[in-house]
Amino acid sequence: MKTMNRSLFATLCLAVGLLASAPATAAGGADVHLDAANINLYDQASLQRGARAFITNCLNCHSAQFMRWGHLTQIGLTEDQIKANLMFNPDAKFGDYMTTALDPKDAQSWLGKVPPDLTLAARVRGSDWLYTYLRSYYVDPASPSGWNNEVFPNVGMPHVLHDLQGAYSKVVVGEREVHGKKEPVTKLALDRKGTMSPQEYDAYVRDLVNYMTFMGEPVRAKRIQIGIVVLLFLVVAFFAALVVKKEYWKDVK
Repeated sequence: MKTMNRSLFATLCLAVGLLASAPATAAGGADVHLDAANINLYDQASLQRGARAFITNCLNCHSAQFMRWGHLTQIGLTEDQIKANLMFNPDAKFGDYMTTALDPKDAQSWLGKVPPDLTLAARVRGSDWLYTYLRSYYVDPASPSGWNNEVFPNVGMPHVLHDLQGAYSKVVVGEREVHGKKEPVTKLALDRKGTMSPQEYDAYVRDLVNYMTFMGEPVRAKRIQIGIVVLLFLVVAFFAALVVKKEYWKDVK
C-alpha cells in the first residue's frame, strides 16, 4: 500500500511539473531579452482584434494554411461577422484555409523568397519572442529593406507596422566589457512618431500575438481547462486513497 501511495504521489508531482514547465520550454531558445507578452487566450475581444490585425497586415504576404476561416467562430465571432468583416476575398469560402492571394512566383520575384506560413509561428518561436520581435525594428540604411531587428538580426521582412509604431534608430549609449573585449551598449531611439502611442502599439501587438498563439493551437485554452480538471481529480483521488488506506488498515496490526 505504501508503494502504491508513493507511485500515485510521484505521478501527481510529475503531471504538475510537466504542466508548469511546458511554457518555459517553448519560450526558450535565442540569447536575447524577451519582454513578457502577457497574453490571455480567454479574452475573446483581444483575440478578435488580433484576428483583424493579422488578416489586415499579415495575410497579404503570409498564409495560415492550417487555419480555416470557420475556426474563427471559436473566438466568439459568428459566420456572418467573419464573412462581412474579415473575408475580403469574394471567392473565399467559409470552410477554406486562410491563404494569401500573393502568388509564390511573384513573391519570389518581388521579395527574393516566399514568405513563410505563419500558422505555427507562435508555437515555434513563442509568444514572448513574437511580442518582442514586432517591437524591435529599427531603421538600417545598410539593409536591403531599409530595416533591421534587434531580436532577429538581418531580418528579410521589412517593418510592415511602421506607420503605426513609427521609426526607431539604434544609438550607442555606452560600452561594456564582454570576455575581455569592449562592446557598445545600444538602445532604440524614436526618430518619427507613428499613428499610435507606444502604449497603444504595445496593446495592438499584444492582441496580434494573442491571436497568433490561438491560431497555432486553437484547442489550447480548452486543453488547459481539461488539464486543470484532471489535476484536481488526481489531488482528490490521492487524498481519497489515503483515507481508504487508513480505514482499511486501522484494524491490522
